[in-house]
Amino acid sequence: MSDLAPKTPGWLDWYAGPSVPDLRLPDGAVDAHCHVFGPQAEFPFAPERKYTPCDGGKEDLFALRDHLGVSRNVIVQATCHGADNSAMVDAVRAAGGRARGIATVRPGVTDAELRELDEAGVRGVRFNFVRRLVDTSPEEDLRAIAAKIAPLGWHIVLYFEAADLPDLEDFFSSLPASLVIDHMGRPDVTRPVDGPEFSRFLRFVDRTGAWVKVTCPERLTVTGPAALNGERNAYTDVVPFGRRAVEEFPDRVLWGTDWPHPNLKDHMPDDGLLVDHIPHIAPTAEQRHKLLVANPMSLYWPGEAV
Repeated sequence: MSDLAPKTPGWLDWYAGPSVPDLRLPDGAVDAHCHVFGPQAEFPFAPERKYTPCDGGKEDLFALRDHLGVSRNVIVQATCHGADNSAMVDAVRAAGGRARGIATVRPGVTDAELRELDEAGVRGVRFNFVRRLVDTSPEEDLRAIAAKIAPLGWHIVLYFEAADLPDLEDFFSSLPASLVIDHMGRPDVTRPVDGPEFSRFLRFVDRTGAWVKVTCPERLTVTGPAALNGERNAYTDVVPFGRRAVEEFPDRVLWGTDWPHPNLKDHMPDDGLLVDHIPHIAPTAEQRHKLLVANPMSLYWPGEAV
C-alpha cells in the first residue's frame, strides 16, 4: 500500500457519522450529484489530476444513500479520475439499477465505448470549464464529443463559474444535446440575486431549456453559517439563489449532496444537515417532490415507476 499517492495537503475528508435529517425525503428521492473517489488501491487516480483526494468508494456512498433516505444516485465522474470512468461505472453497475452515471470522455472515444457506457447506465458527459480543476479542452474537441453522444440521447453537464458565462454561452447554446448546469453556474452570492449576473444566468437557462442543479451551498457560501453542529439554517446567503431557481424552473431543477465534496477548503458539511437545507430553497411539498423525485426520474429513468 506504500505506493499509494498521499492526499493533497490540507485535504478535508468527507464527514463521518452524518446526522439523521429532520426532513423525511419523499419516496423515490434522487441524489442527482455525487461522486466516487477510488478506492485508490482498486481504481488509481489519473496521472494528470490536479488533486489527490481521500478514498470515497461505492460502499460509503450507498451507506450514505440509505442513511439519508435517498432511493437513487446520479454519480458524476470525478476530475481526479480523468477520463478513466472505471470507478464510476463500477459503482453504477453495483447499484443494480438505482444509479445512473455521467462520464468524462475524450474526442477519440469510439461508438463501441460509448455504447458500453450507455449499457452500464451512463446518461451524459460532463464538460468542465473550471480551470483550477482541469485543463480546459478546445471547443472543437467538445463539439466532436457532443456529436458522438447525440445519437444516444445523452445530455451534457456543464461546470463553469458565473464570470465565464458571457464568453461561453454562445458555445453552450450551439451544442446538440440537452444541458444540465452544475451548482447554479456558481453564482457570486455577494451580488444581488436580481442583479445582472444571476439574471443573465436565468435568461440563459430559460432560452436553452437547461436543467439546473441547486447544489453545493457549502461551496458557494461566503457568510454561512456552515451545516455543522446541528445548524438547520445554514448558508443563508445562498438560499435566495436556490429558491429563485426553484421558483423560475420548477420542472427543471435537481438536487444532490456532492458527496464526498471534493476540494472544499473551509469546512466539510454534515450531509444530514444538507438534507435539512432543502426546505429553505423548496418550501412546499410540491416543489420538493419535483426537485427530488419527478424531475430526476424524468431525466434519468424516464418511464420508470418510483
